[in-house]
Amino acid sequence: MILVTPELRDRLRANHRARCEALRRGEPAPDPMPMVRFFSPLGPATWLATELDEDGILFGLADLGFGCPELGSFALEELESIQLPFGLGIERDIHFEGEFPLSVYAEAASRAGSLVEGERILRRGSMPGASTLSP
Repeated sequence: MILVTPELRDRLRANHRARCEALRRGEPAPDPMPMVRFFSPLGPATWLATELDEDGILFGLADLGFGCPELGSFALEELESIQLPFGLGIERDIHFEGEFPLSVYAEAASRAGSLVEGERILRRGSMPGASTLSP
């Protein structure tokens, strides 16, 4: 599976440019909605990404299933190179559409100790402020 299509790559890079430009102007960095969700088909590892730089480094929220999801950077090349049993690899959730800014996902994941559980909380609207952020 192609993890990042050309169209998705363009959107992720546009977010990266917008963040760099805001920081250059001394403005707060934007808080975009995640553009893509990656996951392991054999375990709890899940990533949400909002941007991609010229070196192939994604920025977003990563949860490897140890109870401590965190914001940070991760390499697209590393995700693409992961080889799981049965010939599987990391996959892109082709149905994912970000509904909240990345900071909302990060807060929910932090409270729940899991990105997947944080997403469930947000979908139920049981996190304070989540219903006001839904499009």
